[in-house]
Amino acid sequence: MHITLGDTPDDTLAAFTARAAADPGVAGLVLSGSRVHEGMPTVHSDYDLHVILRDRHASPIAELDWFRSAHLDLVVIPLAEFRTRGMPGRPDSFARYSYVHAEVLLDRLDGTIARILDEKRTLGAGEARAAVDGWLDAYVNQTYRSLKSYRDGRPAMGHLDAAESVPYALEVLFALHRRVRPYNKYLQWELERSPLGDRRWDADRLLPVLRRLLADGDPHTQRTLFMAGAVLRPLEGGARIAPYMVATADKAPGLELLERSVNGVPGLVAQRAGVVMTVASFDVSDGRVTRVWVVRNPEKLRPWAWS
Repeated sequence: MHITLGDTPDDTLAAFTARAAADPGVAGLVLSGSRVHEGMPTVHSDYDLHVILRDRHASPIAELDWFRSAHLDLVVIPLAEFRTRGMPGRPDSFARYSYVHAEVLLDRLDGTIARILDEKRTLGAGEARAAVDGWLDAYVNQTYRSLKSYRDGRPAMGHLDAAESVPYALEVLFALHRRVRPYNKYLQWELERSPLGDRRWDADRLLPVLRRLLADGDPHTQRTLFMAGAVLRPLEGGARIAPYMVATADKAPGLELLERSVNGVPGLVAQRAGVVMTVASFDVSDGRVTRVWVVRNPEKLRPWAWS
């Protein structure tokens, strides 16, 4: 099957969509890529089009899968594959973001194509929770490895680990908001149009931090990002708590830790120059600390009840 390019990408798209709409084996057409991101298309932009075929229906368009040109790029897949494409656990999970802002041009299945797209646009509650747990472990581990390499006099290796931590950090930040991490090309676009709700993650603040990490892996910048990001949700497990506490101590030279009773249970008070900075309370079982509660704004302290 052959595609004749028109004078412009618009002409080529119009001609192909008309041709596809006349094919009874075509169930739907979905537009993705820069054309569905306002302000992103350039003179070099083509159209990225998904052609969804009815299951067990022959169509000559099937042979155009992965057709590439200056005007039009095609992905041709059966409906069953489209349902799961880009979803967790699949080898093409990297494609998930391409559907976040995708537009339906044709849906012959009474809204089925649109419903499948909607399931891909955001993370489900359970999916987001699992994603955060997994990516946060990866981010903490990579940051810890990097800082140890810097400590041990291996800055080049520390830099590599710091660079590898950046994708993990972004996965965590977006999953916490049940959003799909964007391709790097669209990161600034997403942060500016749909902020993550905290000034620290706005494009003008976050992007310079990421560029610095990628440029040289600066340990202080790593600690700053780690401290800001890791406390967005409770930290569980020694593998997460220990690096956080180390990063906290490194950022506060001269910090003095005093063993004190906090709300009637064992705890620590961190102070510097006689000023209380942080209060920690420990839940102890069989001689082991099982939970740690930390308040970094002592003025917010008040008695609490144990449930």
